[in-house]
Amino acid sequence: MTKIFPNWQPKNSELFSKHIVKEQHSLHQHELFTDDALAKLIEKTPRSNYHVNTHDLVNIHKSTWRDGEFGDLSGKQVLQAVRDGHIWINIQKPWEADPAYGEVLDQMFEEFEANVSDFSTFHDKNKMTILISSPKIKVFYHCDIPGQALWQIRGRKRVYIYPNTAPFLKNEEMEQIILGRIDEHDITYQDWYDDYAEIIDLEPGVMSHWPINGPHRIENLGVMNVSITTEHWNKDLRNHYAVRYANGLLRDSFGFKDLRTPTSGLGLYARLALAGFHKVSGLRNLKKMKYHVDFQVDPSQELGFKDIESYELSK
Repeated sequence: MTKIFPNWQPKNSELFSKHIVKEQHSLHQHELFTDDALAKLIEKTPRSNYHVNTHDLVNIHKSTWRDGEFGDLSGKQVLQAVRDGHIWINIQKPWEADPAYGEVLDQMFEEFEANVSDFSTFHDKNKMTILISSPKIKVFYHCDIPGQALWQIRGRKRVYIYPNTAPFLKNEEMEQIILGRIDEHDITYQDWYDDYAEIIDLEPGVMSHWPINGPHRIENLGVMNVSITTEHWNKDLRNHYAVRYANGLLRDSFGFKDLRTPTSGLGLYARLALAGFHKVSGLRNLKKMKYHVDFQVDPSQELGFKDIESYELSK
């Protein structure tokens, strides 16, 4: 079995989860990420497990983000549309279409845990998403709730990573994401935030990981990109999540403003209990996300898609 991390840097064992790290990996050479393999994966992926999106080329703003569908195209036709057009594909749970991707996911975290002492994840919560995107696509400012890593397979991208504290990430906004009331892309962004960003360029065979909830945005650098994102949970991240979940409830229901984020003691346990009770009680009332699908991938079109009559998709 080929190692995913052939030359792990010892310093990254100490930096992991605390600072931004970059590490070499071998997945860009893996047979599961060739064009043929990706085309087959696209064809096997059910509608519930993918998103295809685009945004305006002139008014580059999250408000122009649109949802689409593959239609009845072959996987190779979809890849051609990505290569020549202006679309972004997100394939979720690829192991459901091909268990081999699940084996790779397991190996990723086995090697993380072997290289980083005291790092252990809830294995049934580990996830992989495959991103295939056109040369000029951008991913707008957002934060992820689980622990994450971004793995470059093909092409080049620039990642802007911002501090995971206010004003770049406001507690109130993160709590609203966790409670399911806003989308992760709905957090506040201002142009001057870029003065405080750490900027990294990712090439094939490079992975990056940054501290929990770190806001970021991404630009492709003129070529088609294939990337992987992974997400994970462990005890510390679960506690971090539950504290902010409970704080969101306290802020909304009782008007508390200056809420602490305890990592131990009674403050932590009380919040764990509140969050747990709220989730199992049915009070959370999570609604399915609704997407308005109004285009279909089409490699014969200049931007790789054509408009269709809009319909609603719930997930």
